[in-house]
Amino acid sequence: MAMKAGPMKLLRPLAFLLLLFPLAYGQKETEPPARVPLPPGPASVNLNDSDNARKARAILDQTIEAMGGQPYLTYENREETGRYYPLYHGRTNSTGIPYNYYVEYPDKDRFEVIHTKDIFLLEGSVGNVKVKGQFDLVQIFNGDKGYETTYKGTAAVEPLDLENHLRRRRHSLEWVFRKWIRDPNVALFSDGQSVVDGKVCEGVTLLNSQNDSVSVYLDLNTHYPVKIEYSWRDPKDKQKNVEEEHYDNYKLVQSIWTPHSITRYFNGETSQQRFIATASYNQKLPDSMFEAAVTYDPKVPLKKR
Repeated sequence: MAMKAGPMKLLRPLAFLLLLFPLAYGQKETEPPARVPLPPGPASVNLNDSDNARKARAILDQTIEAMGGQPYLTYENREETGRYYPLYHGRTNSTGIPYNYYVEYPDKDRFEVIHTKDIFLLEGSVGNVKVKGQFDLVQIFNGDKGYETTYKGTAAVEPLDLENHLRRRRHSLEWVFRKWIRDPNVALFSDGQSVVDGKVCEGVTLLNSQNDSVSVYLDLNTHYPVKIEYSWRDPKDKQKNVEEEHYDNYKLVQSIWTPHSITRYFNGETSQQRFIATASYNQKLPDSMFEAAVTYDPKVPLKKR
């Protein structure tokens, strides 16, 4: 019997080919093809079907409730003011740099430094930036783009700084508790107890399908996050780098327990401390706060007037 079948692309998904192949035989052109049920495929693997994984999930759920439950999981934006201290080998010469910081979940943020002599950004140092007797600087990240505004105008953030910022965003607490734990392809592991910053903590590691992981350490008594940690390999020297962020001095703000002391570490050395003076959630932030357009290229010398 001749087979009546149209040409098929070799790259069609296997399941689709299995559906069409038996239907191509014994069918008249005037008859609609009968529905032939596919045999059941292999059962999907539940990455978290173990006592250890269930314990890890229970620990994370406990933290969500302790932090404020739904208000913590669903806030749209966060605003904070305070002072931060850039450090090199754990030391700083700064008396504290005032800043304003705005975050809109999932991928927008704005960092402002105003009236400051020596400006050091979250991503690094830029030195003395002067604007008509003042010292102003703004950094905006929106999606996968970054902008930096100084007295010279607005430039695109350097590719390395952008990459570092996007990596920090992907491993932030917001993404861990809103994205990572909702992904069925993320495996959860309970790491047991350890002491972090003098607090007994329970550790949980989350591992995604790209073999990227992040570990969260949660206070055994309060269940608040104490530390988050992740590592990555430098594409140039292939060395592993470890980044950490530590949280302390929690205060209740609009039903959400909010850390007011945040310290970052890079390969074991303190790189920055941030002390929050005020914090608020779900403010009416205009879209324009997170918008920018490039007006100059820092690699091109400015024209002399």
